[in-house]
Amino acid sequence: MAQHFVHPPNWTWYIVSYFFLAGLAGGSYVLATILRLWGSQRDEAVIRLGYLIPLPLCVLCAIFLTIDLGRPLAFWHMLINTTPGNGGLNFKYWSPMSVGVWALSIFGLFSLLAFFEGLGRLRPMPSAVTIVGSFFGLFLAGYTGVLLSVSNQPLWSDTYALGGLFLASGLSGSAALLAWLGHYVNGDPSTEARLGAADGYFAILELLFILAFFVTVAMAGTIGRTLSGIWVVLWILVLASLIPAIRGAFARTTISGGGTAALAQTAIVMPIIVLIGVFLMRIVVVFSAQF
Repeated sequence: MAQHFVHPPNWTWYIVSYFFLAGLAGGSYVLATILRLWGSQRDEAVIRLGYLIPLPLCVLCAIFLTIDLGRPLAFWHMLINTTPGNGGLNFKYWSPMSVGVWALSIFGLFSLLAFFEGLGRLRPMPSAVTIVGSFFGLFLAGYTGVLLSVSNQPLWSDTYALGGLFLASGLSGSAALLAWLGHYVNGDPSTEARLGAADGYFAILELLFILAFFVTVAMAGTIGRTLSGIWVVLWILVLASLIPAIRGAFARTTISGGGTAALAQTAIVMPIIVLIGVFLMRIVVVFSAQF
């Protein structure tokens, strides 16, 4: 049985929402970059969409973080050292919270450039810029799970799987989001099909990390915290939300020109199911460890 000596951080819906939106922001940028580097002209509508999404979500993430602090102006203290005689940037590499705030801020700058490109106000960003931005996008999407793992909170600190779980889940949710919204911006059906397939592969990876999570917390003796009461129901819903995405990964790879009608029928329902599952996973992981 693992030993823990810490009080729950009492994180609320603001933090859960931040974890959810950060995964979608980072994942959308990364997937748009992948389509830009290895896709075709037919993907441009979804690429623009993928570059428009991160900035508004980063702004919401910053708002949720500042509200959770209780004193919104204190947010700046995490970036700027206000100590008299010791001013300058306030970056603490040993502090996961400090690293996370800086990652969000830096990724926000890349998201700003991407947003203006998505609006058509800037020429396409150089590949080097989008690749570096994607690094911070991946970091942000997975960092939220790492932040939990490096705590001493029961359940969170008993597993190595949360960083990978949150990253895979964020990418899955982002693929679903782009496929869903791409349907309304006249995205090419082949782009939607490839995003659906990618969503399924990310869902498989998410499932593997969920299994790793269960195994590690069971070995630590804390699995009962997350497999009791309402949390069992939520985990069942999370696992159920993976099924259509995984099935879609294999079904969509066989779709040709005549199969686009079947794709259109699931273009709304499946992404919503996936996104609900992505959000529920963060709810059960964050709240089951605190109550």
